[in-house]
Amino acid sequence: MSIEKIVKALNQDLALEIAAALQYLHHHWTGEGYDSPAVLELFEKIARDEMKHMEMLAERINYLGGDPTLAPAEIKKGGDLHKMMKDDLDGENMAIKQYKVHIKLFDELGDPTSRLMMEKILSDEERHADIWETTLGIKK
Repeated sequence: MSIEKIVKALNQDLALEIAAALQYLHHHWTGEGYDSPAVLELFEKIARDEMKHMEMLAERINYLGGDPTLAPAEIKKGGDLHKMMKDDLDGENMAIKQYKVHIKLFDELGDPTSRLMMEKILSDEERHADIWETTLGIKK
């Protein structure tokens, strides 16, 4: 098992979760419009999910002897509610793609604990993406 590769991948995932939590919170604080009460509630709820993911990842990185990053990935701000939801969906889809690659990596490197943790997080991210696809009326 290559601890360095695992920690590097987990820190990449942590950076996405930090960015997601901050982006969702910013959208919650600044979103306005006709549909804003329901959408703002979703932003806040999902931000809390992302914070739980941050904690799981940081604890795993620390357990493996790594240093959990504090640096977020790219954060998108601004625009109307539609743009905010679209930005959040894009972020979820990026995370889903990255997490699938990392799940395979953790399996190949013989780290079932990180793999199982990321499968749980992946399930949440797919649920978040489904929320935004449904809200935005996107058909698959």
